Amino acid sequence: MNHAVNPVSRGALAADPAIGAGNVLQTLLDRGADPDGPGLSFDTAVEHHRAEQALSLGELDQRVAARAAGLHARGVRPRDPVAIWSGTAADHILSFLAVTRLGAIPALINGNLPAETVAAYIRGLRATATFADTDRRQRLAGLDLGLSSLSEVAELGQADPAEAPAPYRHHQQDPVVLTHTSGTTGMPKAVLHTHASIFAATRHLLSMPQAQGTRRILNALPAAHTATVLMVNQALANRADLLALSSQQGEIVLDAIQRWRPEGVFGFSVTWAQLARCDLSRYDLDCVRLWFNTGDCTHEPHVRHLVAVGSHEVMTRQGVARHAGSNFIDGLGSSEMGHAMFHVTHRSETDTYDRCIGRPYRFVEAAVLDPSGAPLPDGEVGHLGIRSPSLSPGYWNDSVTTYRARVNGYYLTGDLVRRDAEGRYFHLDRAADSVVGADGTRYYTALSEERVQAACPRVLDCTVVISRVGDQVVTDVLLDLDPAVELDPAVLREQVLTALDPATAATVRRVAVAGAAEVPKGATGKVRKALLREQAQHR
Repeated sequence: MNHAVNPVSRGALAADPAIGAGNVLQTLLDRGADPDGPGLSFDTAVEHHRAEQALSLGELDQRVAARAAGLHARGVRPRDPVAIWSGTAADHILSFLAVTRLGAIPALINGNLPAETVAAYIRGLRATATFADTDRRQRLAGLDLGLSSLSEVAELGQADPAEAPAPYRHHQQDPVVLTHTSGTTGMPKAVLHTHASIFAATRHLLSMPQAQGTRRILNALPAAHTATVLMVNQALANRADLLALSSQQGEIVLDAIQRWRPEGVFGFSVTWAQLARCDLSRYDLDCVRLWFNTGDCTHEPHVRHLVAVGSHEVMTRQGVARHAGSNFIDGLGSSEMGHAMFHVTHRSETDTYDRCIGRPYRFVEAAVLDPSGAPLPDGEVGHLGIRSPSLSPGYWNDSVTTYRARVNGYYLTGDLVRRDAEGRYFHLDRAADSVVGADGTRYYTALSEERVQAACPRVLDCTVVISRVGDQVVTDVLLDLDPAVELDPAVLREQVLTALDPATAATVRRVAVAGAAEVPKGATGKVRKALLREQAQHR
């Protein structure tokens, strides 16, 4: 009997000491993966490939090699920071693969940032080159980019793949990508990841049975985010199909599900909040088995809205049966964490909410810490500390901020959590959003949002900002309501006060219904909070 190991099996890849985030595509081909097998798909055209036309593994390699040749011809060399600013997923993902192929360091930049912010960010990176799409290149023209040149990203795909230099051989500690934080509290911070760190979670997952819903994936994560880099490498290593979207808008995601028929949909909580506004019965979503969330954890009503549709597989004595209702995997992650650190699975019949983020993955050591970094017992609220091989080594060109976020060997995520006796973690708030009153009472915005939405079915989304005004604590609540329902403002305020804990309810200053002028469509929770906090300061 032939017991030879498949060289491109998930287990073989997990055991390969040389594989990492910078060489997954090349490793697959070197190990004999079928070049006609699955590569990637994009929602925009890539050279002669039309939008949503699947690129095989070999075709993907050619498109990456062409861009590597174009980059090399423009002087890009190993260790050069190279900024990428575009509005499409294809530009970010193909540029990431091409820049890392050269051993240089792609710096992926959110396409929605203001040009002035991007220019300052590029200067801080000390980038040697910047590649942008036509619109964004024009917006950067005339701005100070420091030492960086400025070129059109589309031109890279016109180069001859045969002119690409041999792929760079990465060491596990080599830098392979720079992504950034949201920038809602100031200039975005550049988060560094290495060949090893941003592949650590994928290596672990490859050693486990493949989860259902991960053979055909719709990626609705922001293209310039660490999470998309993770998903690209996971899909390639799993030999799965992946369609990368350039937008996270709810209706665009639903339309893509109907066209492309994915098993799994991966996104952030802002997308699930938008789907809560949609009548899902109008869409054919039977193909979806899994919704996967990372970043901020998701509110209960948004999860329940999604698990009511789709289907999931259950092992029975008669074999695998397909049951109505999908799975929703929630957790908590960030660019710095290199993957979600926790996981909890919701289905229509489960009831583990109240901002439960579940248990840590097996490669993660998590702790609830007091301000000095000492561990706290179960039930007490403290700062979340993480030790994990997936963690970022730090912030690019910013050692001060890097070391401020470390204590006793833990990375401090900036979150307030508690752990129950069963080892499950619950997220109460971001430390920067929580407020301590003069009497020592601590108030939580995220937990308040969860309680309002869980108790008020007509509330589609909720933003709470809590502030100190002198010795007083004041709370402002901004609601997105079902447009088909009219509620008396006095009744609405009473419902909100009843949903909140008594201490927080006593501080409520304003309950208002959101308008487009106050909160732009698609704004994330962090952006909504920042806008509402700014408005509150002018009251």
